[in-house]
Amino acid sequence: MKTSCFTLLLLLLWPCCPEALPHGTRLSAAPGNCCFKMYDQELPRRVVAGIQSSHRSCRTAAFIVKTVRGREICYSQRFPWAQEVFNQHHGHEGSTQ
Repeated sequence: MKTSCFTLLLLLLWPCCPEALPHGTRLSAAPGNCCFKMYDQELPRRVVAGIQSSHRSCRTAAFIVKTVRGREICYSQRFPWAQEVFNQHHGHEGSTQ
């Protein structure tokens, strides 16, 4: 009975203050990373360890570049350098170097 009361309390409390719930119980509308600030300068390609698209439910379509030092940097999907790096890393046709 105590467990069901606690669960009901959490479900009722969540819409009011989701940050008060334990980390494992938080619900997210957009899984993965979303970008809010875009970088607009090219990086040397030797420092790029990987690149991925932001989740499709994010407000802004972006590429997330991970550097060899573990840093993640956001670029607009319209930024030509980021498009080329994405194509190069994912083997898409028409990629240039």
